[in-house]
Formats: sequence, C-alpha cells, structure tokens
Amino acid sequence: MLIVHHLENSRSQRILWLLEELGVPYDIKHYKRDEKTNLAPPELKAVHPLGKSPVIEDNGKVFAETGAMIEHILDAYGPGKLRPQAGTPAFDKYRYWLHAAEGTYMPPLVFTLFVNRIEAAPMPFFAKPIAKKIANSIREGYLDHTMKAQYDFLEAALANSPWLAGGDITAADIIMSFPVEAFSSRGKSDGYPNIAAYLMRFQSRPAYRRALERGGPYALLK
Repeated sequence: MLIVHHLENSRSQRILWLLEELGVPYDIKHYKRDEKTNLAPPELKAVHPLGKSPVIEDNGKVFAETGAMIEHILDAYGPGKLRPQAGTPAFDKYRYWLHAAEGTYMPPLVFTLFVNRIEAAPMPFFAKPIAKKIANSIREGYLDHTMKAQYDFLEAALANSPWLAGGDITAADIIMSFPVEAFSSRGKSDGYPNIAAYLMRFQSRPAYRRALERGGPYALLK
C-alpha cells in the first residue's frame, strides 16, 4: 500500500489529489505543525533526512520532491493518464508547467511569506519603521514585478484552453494548484479572469474535494 506522509496545511495536499484522480488506494500518515514555529515535526526526519512533506513510501522505497513523486506515481499507477503523449506540443507544455510550479512560481510566494513575517514580528517600536522600509524595498525591488510577470504569463497561457496542457486536466494542473491558490488567497488575482476561472474549475473537481476530506482542514501559506 502506498503511504503518503501528509503534513497539515502543506503542498502534500496535491499528492492526495493526484491519487484521488487516478483512483489509487493509499494510506495517510498525518503530521501536525509546531504551534509556535509552524514547522514540520521532527518525526518526519525518520522518513526522509530533510524532514519535509510531502514524502511517500511505495513498496519499501521513499520518494521526496513533489515533481519526482508525481512522475513516479504516473509511471507506476497511471500509464496514459494525466499527461499527454510524449513528443506532442501538449506534452511540452505539460513538462514545462510540471517543473515551473516549484522552480519558478513557489520561490517568490515563499519569499513573500517570510518578508511578511519579518515585518509583523515583535520588535522595539523604533525598529518597526526600519523593518517596514526593508520589506517594502524587497517587494518593490523584486517581488511585485516578478510575480506580476509570472501571473501575467499564466493568465495568457489559460486564454485559449481550460487546462495548462490543452483540453484535458493533467498532473501539471495539479502541481500548479498550490501557487494559484496561494496567489489568489492574497487577493492578488483581481484582473486575472482566466486564473480565477481556472481556480474554480479545479476546486470543483470531485477528486480535489475527496482529497480535502481525507487530508483534513487546509489553510494556505500565511
């Protein structure tokens, strides 16, 4: 039985959704975040040295990294499903978005999270204006224009098809769901009608909803 080591409020929700789309039986081992630090518990290091989630175990082997897990699951359990035929233009789009999710879209979102936390952290009153100035400089100098370019590109990619690789959902849409949800949760999706429709489209899928039921309450990056 495939086991998903699932950390609450994390990107491992996408692995549950993938398995639900494929109809693959799996078990979940749930982990809670530390209430003070919001970090993963040390128990995850017993599964993988980096102590992060998602991680899966399948037939005695441990797999980490979301993209790598998706490829393993599709190879093992979903031949011909949730990815276009190799060598086609649709496959090229699929492969791009499969890697862009973590390589391009997630880093600025995570950086934004830490900038916001630094700005809001307890500190002497005289330090707050300095922290705010530094945070605003980072946003204006890098984050705002970087994320605008990325989501302008995503908006254009969704202009002529309902899914990122064409007319059918693929695993690329599943892995891109987290950056789309995180971006939208911050009120950044105004002016992006294609992204807003895309968000509603994948959140309404029965497999997505089943994954939420099994994974538990789900909050995005705060």
